[in-house]
Amino acid sequence: MKITRLETFCNEFVGFVRATSETGATGWGQVSTYNADITCEIFHRQVARHALGTNALDFADTLNLIGEREHKYPGSYLRRAMTGLDTALLDLRGKLEGKPVTALLGGTPGKLRCYASSMKRDITPEDEAKRFLKLRDAHGFDAFKWRVGAECGRDKDEWPGRTEAVVPVVSKALGDGVDKLVDGNSCYSPKRAIEVGRLLEQNGIGHFEEPCPYWEFEQTKQVTDALSIDVTGGEQDCEFTAWKTMIAMRAVDIIQPDVMYMGGMLRSMEVARMGAAAGLPCTPHAANLSLVTLCTMHLLRAIPNAGKYLEFSIEEADYYPWQYGLFRNDPYVVKDGHVTVTDAPGWGVEISPAWLDKAKHQASSL
Repeated sequence: MKITRLETFCNEFVGFVRATSETGATGWGQVSTYNADITCEIFHRQVARHALGTNALDFADTLNLIGEREHKYPGSYLRRAMTGLDTALLDLRGKLEGKPVTALLGGTPGKLRCYASSMKRDITPEDEAKRFLKLRDAHGFDAFKWRVGAECGRDKDEWPGRTEAVVPVVSKALGDGVDKLVDGNSCYSPKRAIEVGRLLEQNGIGHFEEPCPYWEFEQTKQVTDALSIDVTGGEQDCEFTAWKTMIAMRAVDIIQPDVMYMGGMLRSMEVARMGAAAGLPCTPHAANLSLVTLCTMHLLRAIPNAGKYLEFSIEEADYYPWQYGLFRNDPYVVKDGHVTVTDAPGWGVEISPAWLDKAKHQASSL
């Protein structure tokens, strides 16, 4: 069954992909968020032209072919565009077979524990604690992640003393029996990361994400070797060479690929397999409520080394105004701290026609 048409519908933030086969069967996927309009241009110029006419149901080699044909352009934008193809074709196949994507990948529908993930740094420790407690009471979350340092901050804090305040204030407010995680977003040198890590250890926090510049694997490894808590990372890494290096040197304790940044589900499954072979859990990055979190839900139900929880963004319209109105049905209902992968075919979600009507449309066809 050949791919005959590939379409994108996008704005600056989100880009959906519709794949159509020669039989008229269709599936929906998504390129990565953020500069999605640029990514959709790349999709048509550097992905679609290699994919049209290839097998819509067995496409692993097509992904490899795209990488080979576009060998002068490795890296993030190409992988973000390839994700649109991968996710649309999995949805197409799932609908044809009447199976959820996770079942196509060897998994099963069911529940997943979430951790409530804060994206904010411009929030006081006291206000962060208050909103965590409100979410705990409303939705049953029993795991939370918040931010320390400044993003790529060169050892500087968002404001002086914030990290030293937010760690104990939030940890104490949450109390015992709750999993506590923090994210450094590439802020620290190894020396400073270890100092912050000691503070985390003292306050019952068990997960320290991306403490050092993510591209400096040796720096991260120094922190991993020095601390008793889990040091994690990998959300930005999109090439297998980086993952092979990171895993072989044990730079982190937990791997965190992002389905959308990585190039889709099949490539993310391969990273999970690398981690499983090395005995490392996989807790993917999923930082907004576009299709990425739903894809990650299906992934976690299919891999043997799934971590303890799903990242679930708690940010609303003040932070992510563009993530609203994307779907006709809501796949992100949190109950007792869990979400559910249903047995609906494909991704089990329908893109909003009203959103599509407002989006920029492009098509590539045989």
